[in-house]
Amino acid sequence: MSTEPKAPKIEFPHPGYPIKVIGDNADDFKGMVIEIVQIHAPDLDIEQVTVQESGNGNYSSVRLKITATSKEQLENLHQDLKATGRVKMVL
Repeated sequence: MSTEPKAPKIEFPHPGYPIKVIGDNADDFKGMVIEIVQIHAPDLDIEQVTVQESGNGNYSSVRLKITATSKEQLENLHQDLKATGRVKMVL
């Protein structure tokens, strides 16, 4: 009998909730991610947003922290990021 591990329960509000957005490496990728995140988390501290390129330079990851206020907020943010067609993964 195998049991699936349960996802950790998040208590809201959750300040400092980490998000990593991975997509194709482009000059405007960070700006696009910030623009979408600010719709869902207007308190985003842009100074704390970091970008890291993959080893081969094809992808970049934007790392940021928001105050997560609800499961719906996180789901909507994920949907909007994926809807751009430029985001490969949201972690």
